[in-house]
Amino acid sequence: MKTIKLGSQGLEVPVEGLGCMGMTTIAGGNIYGKADEKESIATIHRALELGVNFLDTADLYGPLLNERLISKAIKGNRDKYTIATKFGFEVDDNEQLTWAFNGKPEYVHKAIDRSLKNLGTDYIDLYYLHRLDPNTPIEDTVGAMAELVQSGKVKYIGLSEVSANTIKKAHQIHPITAIQTEYSLFEREPEENGILDVLNELGIGFVAYSPLGRGFITGEIKSPDDFEENDFRRSIPRYQGENFYKNLELLKQIQTIAESKGITPSQLALAWVISNGIVAIPGTKRIKYIEEN
Repeated sequence: MKTIKLGSQGLEVPVEGLGCMGMTTIAGGNIYGKADEKESIATIHRALELGVNFLDTADLYGPLLNERLISKAIKGNRDKYTIATKFGFEVDDNEQLTWAFNGKPEYVHKAIDRSLKNLGTDYIDLYYLHRLDPNTPIEDTVGAMAELVQSGKVKYIGLSEVSANTIKKAHQIHPITAIQTEYSLFEREPEENGILDVLNELGIGFVAYSPLGRGFITGEIKSPDDFEENDFRRSIPRYQGENFYKNLELLKQIQTIAESKGITPSQLALAWVISNGIVAIPGTKRIKYIEEN
């Protein structure tokens, strides 16, 4: 697996990582369908064999259960993995999501200690603010994250789903290594909202989640009814009604190009993201998909 320097601070990761969100519930719901813990752990192990050692998780997922699952998977091999996790959706002392955004400095320190415990490690490679707290200046949040770097609990810091202006403000407080946001053949907003421009200007890396259009580009979803009953994609407009079938027609064009190259639509979509110097983190909980990707 080829690697790429993510940002300008020295972090090097494979061009493709593994999004682990679907391996557990979120607030009790299987948002991408049911997951099997043994199969999820086996997928993480197979990913490592293929050179995909960049794992993406968050305390939101579960909450906390996803980090604990990863802890089981990496036990005894922590140094072989690069782990990214996130905070910012508030989880209370009873391990319940409040769904409030919390970027207060004291919460930053509380969240990192909890994630370190859940992951069974004494450091996080890449620590993201998952979502901006509108009630806390980004300078305060990033200032606290910088303290985590200074203490050795975190090696590099990042932000997820923030504006170009917020990135600039944050980068003035402490070097930002990576920005994570949705980007794929189906979602190209970063090209229009200034995100790509500011990342290039400041030397910040880009990590693309949902590079397969939340699984749509795989071609395995033929109708909205193919989503399990509690699959959150049922609530997304692009996968509903007439929109779904319009997108299905567009997907056929991708499939035609992929066939002409002798590859799958998923492989084509990932190659497109990676060719732009962006790290793709497709999510899966099954070995067959990590092997295909």
